[in-house]
Amino acid sequence: MISFLINMLLSYSLVILFICIVARMSLFVVRQQTCIIIERLGKFNRLCYPGLNFKIPFIEATKSSISLRIHQLEVDVETKTMDNVFVRIVIAVQYTVLASKIYEAYYTLHDPVAQIKAFVFDLVRAQVPLLDLDDVFSRKDDIADAVKNDLKTPMSDFGYEIIKALITDIDPDPNVKAAMNEINTAQRLRIAATEKGEAEKILKVKQAEAEAEACVLHGKGVAGQRQAIIEGLSNSVEGLVRQTGSTPTSVMDMVLLIQYIDALKDIGANAKSSVVFVPHSPGNLASISEQLRETIFAADILKRK
Repeated sequence: MISFLINMLLSYSLVILFICIVARMSLFVVRQQTCIIIERLGKFNRLCYPGLNFKIPFIEATKSSISLRIHQLEVDVETKTMDNVFVRIVIAVQYTVLASKIYEAYYTLHDPVAQIKAFVFDLVRAQVPLLDLDDVFSRKDDIADAVKNDLKTPMSDFGYEIIKALITDIDPDPNVKAAMNEINTAQRLRIAATEKGEAEKILKVKQAEAEAEACVLHGKGVAGQRQAIIEGLSNSVEGLVRQTGSTPTSVMDMVLLIQYIDALKDIGANAKSSVVFVPHSPGNLASISEQLRETIFAADILKRK
């Protein structure tokens, strides 16, 4: 009896274990943004989407798990530009599996990553050799758009959607980069020298204009000073002639003598004077007064005209 019970327990245990194994093989969970392909006896049967799913043990099998997330593939391409400069271009291709073409995405392409790389290599090496190095930098968005547009149609037939193509790096040969930096530096130095020369030219022109205006004003000041001196002397001579009854010539000689003595006093009082005074006798004042009279008469004639 005891042995019978033991055998029954063992049988039940085996049945429960078998049921657990079958349940474990039959039930499975699919994660979010994932799709699992089910094959029945080696042939495609159906797609299983996120959640709890069931399959027939020993007959059906989960073949592959397809991610529906956006993937990014970086392709490093080395090519040559139109001006014979070798350049390394890194292109990031963002792609995803089309939910409506999961079957094509899995069964059509053996290695989709290698297929995309081959397309990118072919497209970049067809676009970049048509451009100079400077144009490669300025038109990198055009190159990326061309890669995306040319990849979109064929990859869509294979079940893949090309979201975006981005050029993340353009790296010419180090010697070429050094030469480009030197060219840029020389251009900026030339512009700086030109601007500096223009600034110096403007300063010199303005300085010359200021000096010319200063000379004009100085001439007007000297002319006004001399006119004032002549008018002052004329008024002094006329006043002395009226008060003393002397002749204008004698009065003028006396005024010149007074100015002569004042000039000698000023020169002697200033120890740091740089004036060179040529010695002469007071008798020479007669000739000086004669010259002043001629000047006054000439100025008076000009005024009357």
